[in-house]
Amino acid sequence: MSTTVPTRAATTRAGSPLLPPPPVRWHRPLIALAVGMVALGLVATIGLLVDQRELVGAPVWAKPLKFAISIAIYAVTWAWLIGQLTRFRRTAWWAGTVIAATLAIETVLIVLQTVRGHRSHFNQANPFDEAVWSIMGTSIAVLWIATLVAAVLLWFTPLADRARSLAIRLGAALCIVGLGLGFLMTLPLPAQLDDYQGIIGAHTVGADDGGAGLLLLGWSTEHGDLRIPHFIGMHALQVLPLALLLIELAARRVRVLADVRVRVGLVWTTFAIYGAVMALLTWQALRGQSIVQPDAATLLGGAAIVGMALIGIGLSLRQGAAARR
Repeated sequence: MSTTVPTRAATTRAGSPLLPPPPVRWHRPLIALAVGMVALGLVATIGLLVDQRELVGAPVWAKPLKFAISIAIYAVTWAWLIGQLTRFRRTAWWAGTVIAATLAIETVLIVLQTVRGHRSHFNQANPFDEAVWSIMGTSIAVLWIATLVAAVLLWFTPLADRARSLAIRLGAALCIVGLGLGFLMTLPLPAQLDDYQGIIGAHTVGADDGGAGLLLLGWSTEHGDLRIPHFIGMHALQVLPLALLLIELAARRVRVLADVRVRVGLVWTTFAIYGAVMALLTWQALRGQSIVQPDAATLLGGAAIVGMALIGIGLSLRQGAAARR
């Protein structure tokens, strides 16, 4: 349990103060998972340096490293969010513990397959690989349900600041959608049904997994890649609250941002933009189009999102300016 240093809250023109953050209470199993992921990240980094094997066109330790970083961030975020709940704490604790356990199971199996030099995802080439993928698939499904439970509980715990509550809730909602997009990767490709080679499902749309990819991330630079909207959506959990934090910091110098109604409007705008970007990236991937090779339709969609962002920001700021008159 941490202590909080009292600070003076600046009262806004709307009568809602910019309050200091609430005390931090951490969910210990999720923190333990995050610590384990940091350790795995170090091991995977060493593996990249000393193990020259490749798997599906990428260094064999690249996947454990990427998962370690992503899961560490995800676990710390949920450890903090669950600690903010003032209702249904026992249910939330169990949901967080299930999240930690399922992610730990998935990570252990990924590392196991990495050591063996076998694919972890979609692999049904032999009975052992099939059993590993079956356990992983079950863990991922349970993870989604536990995350949904935790996200729903957030809607029953308002924080002192309306904008903060909204940013956390909407970020969690987009996270649920982003996690759900991962299930699109488990669907069999027509070529896999016609000529079964032990693999059912793929990250890539329009070709087999592998081939040229973005540095570090590995996202395909030649075809569609469903990992992109999956990753972007999952980490809305961090992006929306972080965006609000930046707005609050700016509010110390820009008076109009101190109005809670302006911050709420900007949170809704961020949510709409982020959701639209997720939808655009999913549509692009499902059409087999690489993230680095957008066609005219994708560019037009991006331009529409930029226009929507400018309108949303303008309307939010205008509301605050009108209130100050």
